[in-house]
Amino acid sequence: MRKNSVKNIRINSEVQKEMSLIIREDLKDPRINPMTSVMAVEVTPDLKFAKIFVSVLGDEESKKKTMEGLKKSASYARHQLASRMNLRNTPEITFVLDESIEYGVTMSKKIEDVKKRDLAKHKDEEVYE
Repeated sequence: MRKNSVKNIRINSEVQKEMSLIIREDLKDPRINPMTSVMAVEVTPDLKFAKIFVSVLGDEESKKKTMEGLKKSASYARHQLASRMNLRNTPEITFVLDESIEYGVTMSKKIEDVKKRDLAKHKDEEVYE
């Protein structure tokens, strides 16, 4: 099975959906922030490994604790995934912090700041002309 085959894409989608439910409903670790979202999943074609990309809403300390909690709960999450999905192999889970949303928000804010400065500068130039 190729990495981008229809079957692999479908498996990634199903694993993402199930892992979202597992994190939200089954993992009881107090370190895991309730505002944790599964952004993407990459399952290898042989179904042996899965990278779970998660986004955590909160400060750096909250992100760090959430990642610690998820790493400690990985074997339990894998067991839950095995019971929910009928796969030949249940992939070994690795959680990866995805900061792309936070990066996008930061860049949008910087763009807005530049626009406001340019607008203010342009208005000042009009006043002096």
